[in-house]
Amino acid sequence: MSAQQSLRLNGAVLSAEAAGTLWWAETGTLIVSDLHLEKGSAFAARGVMLPPYDTPTTLALLAQSMRAGLQRVICLGDSFHDNDGPARLGAADAQRLHTMTRSCEWIWIAGNHDPAPPAELGGRVSGEYRLGPLTFRHIAEARAEPGEVSGHYHPKASLYLRGRRFSGPCFVYDEERLVMPALGAYAGGLDVGDEAVRALFPGRFKVALLARGRVIELSAPEML
Repeated sequence: MSAQQSLRLNGAVLSAEAAGTLWWAETGTLIVSDLHLEKGSAFAARGVMLPPYDTPTTLALLAQSMRAGLQRVICLGDSFHDNDGPARLGAADAQRLHTMTRSCEWIWIAGNHDPAPPAELGGRVSGEYRLGPLTFRHIAEARAEPGEVSGHYHPKASLYLRGRRFSGPCFVYDEERLVMPALGAYAGGLDVGDEAVRALFPGRFKVALLARGRVIELSAPEML
C-alpha cells in the first residue's frame, strides 16, 4: 500500500492518488471527477438539511492536489451538483475557485448535472477533450477507442486485508480505459461489482481502492 499507484493506459503512464485525483506527470495534467459542488445546498433547498461544508472541503482537497509543474486541470463533469450550483457559491468559495482556474489551463468537461459552468468562474467548457493517447469525457462510451478516461459512476469497493476491512472510492481500469472516483465530499458511490460498471470491462480489470490515506491495488477476484 502507498499514497499512489502507477498505471499505464494506452501508453500513458499515470498516477492514481489517494486523494482521488489522477496525475499525468509527462503532460503536467491533473484529472479530477465529479466534484458535485453545492450538493449540500441543493439538498437543503429540498428540505434535506446537510452540513454546508461540502464545497469548501472539496475545494480545499482540489487546491492541495495542485502542485509544481501543473499545466492543466481537467474536471470530468458534474463539477456542480446542478445548473444553479454556481449561483449558490459563497463569495469566498467563488473567489477561491476563480483563483485556481486562472492559475493554469482549466477544462470543464460537461456533465449530466452541469452542462456548462459559467464563464465568470474561468476555464473553458468542452464535451470531451483529447490529449495525446487519451480522451477525457464524463460518461464512458460502450465502444470507446482505447485511452478513455471518464467519471460519472463514482465507483467504490471493499476488501478484507489481514483481518481488517478496507472500503472506499476507487479507480477502475484495464489497459484501455479508466473510470475515476468522485472527488466531491458528499458524492455517493456505486459498487464496482454493479453491472453498470462491470459492463465496461468485459475482460480482466484492476481496482485502485482509496482507503485510510492509501491506494490498494486489487484484481477483480480479490474484491468483495
